Amino acid sequence: MKTRLRLLLAAAATVVLGVAACNTNMNENANANANARAPANANMATPRAEATTPATGRGQYSEEQAREEREKAKANKETIGQSLDDAWIHTKIVAKLIGDTKTPERNINVDVVQGAVTLRGNVDTAEAKTEAERVAKETEGVKKVTNQLKVVAPSKPAKNANTSKGKPSY
Repeated sequence: MKTRLRLLLAAAATVVLGVAACNTNMNENANANANARAPANANMATPRAEATTPATGRGQYSEEQAREEREKAKANKETIGQSLDDAWIHTKIVAKLIGDTKTPERNINVDVVQGAVTLRGNVDTAEAKTEAERVAKETEGVKKVTNQLKVVAPSKPAKNANTSKGKPSY
């Protein structure tokens, strides 16, 4: 339980840092937009400001954050490709699975290589399997999802071997 809590907190911190990184560019983008609206000189072409946020929507997600995500994934027997986008996709999917009450996130291994996601592990219901696949497919940057999750009914507690028809044996 402590490990799950730590993983939950780590994933939440990663998401918060990612959102914070996206917000740090607001002033820079506002200035760039203001410059883009300035009237152009007829004799000189005015360079237009390019957006600084990549098409993947990962904002300022850094190589350091990707390295940390790969280390966490390796500890969970998961695979992440070497691209920054793969690490960012993994971060987003894990965070979404943690936040989704229908999916047992840490029972689901998420592998991401070149935008292709593979879901592995055991879940209690077909609904959890379907939901995990939906979450992965709806994540920006994902090109393909392979759902290898297995639906396994939760194990029932073993009956007490010391009793017979409700009577204790002595």
